[in-house]
Amino acid sequence: MSERAIVAEEKRRLILDAAARVFARKGFHTSRVGDIAEEAGIAHGLLYHYFASKDDVLDTIFREHWENVLGRLHEVEGSNEPASEQLRAVAAVLLRGWLREPEVVCVVIREIARTPEVQTRVKELVRPVGVIRRIIEHGQANGEFRTDLDPETAAIVFYGGIDELISGWVLGRIDSNAGDVADAERHVVDMLTAGLAASADKLGKARRADVPA
Repeated sequence: MSERAIVAEEKRRLILDAAARVFARKGFHTSRVGDIAEEAGIAHGLLYHYFASKDDVLDTIFREHWENVLGRLHEVEGSNEPASEQLRAVAAVLLRGWLREPEVVCVVIREIARTPEVQTRVKELVRPVGVIRRIIEHGQANGEFRTDLDPETAAIVFYGGIDELISGWVLGRIDSNAGDVADAERHVVDMLTAGLAASADKLGKARRADVPA
């Protein structure tokens, strides 16, 4: 990249980081472009050199954050780790985002659902379910996970638990610090993988056999 391009990207990143802080603190709808410019320490008009509107800023925050998350998840899926370890890595990617980018996560959780484009964004927000489902299917195929459970349902339960935890942290319903995030990560993964473990397959079959016809 040329020096000019590097400077432009740094300025663009400065605006996005400032916007995430402002939106997380004040809410998207009550924030003004001037608030973002002031937070970033730039002239009001300069923001429009990089973004068409406040909505464009919000869309960019969401798109870049979510592309990064999905990229990390696909890396996990493409690894040669056992399926249970891949699920641990998926949980780490999703939950530790709260520690890495709390303001951005706040904006994604609190503001995206209020935007007119929410229906199109919902399709993006649930894409991790597909990654998780494929990991579970892989674990079932290689004998690591039991085969009598529906992988789509298990993936929804796994992702739903993580999403509920993150929403609880964002909305202040659940206390969070690095230790809390680590505990949440362990509990979510341990509970699901214990239920998916292939050793539970025989138990499930035995229970069904005990049910009167």
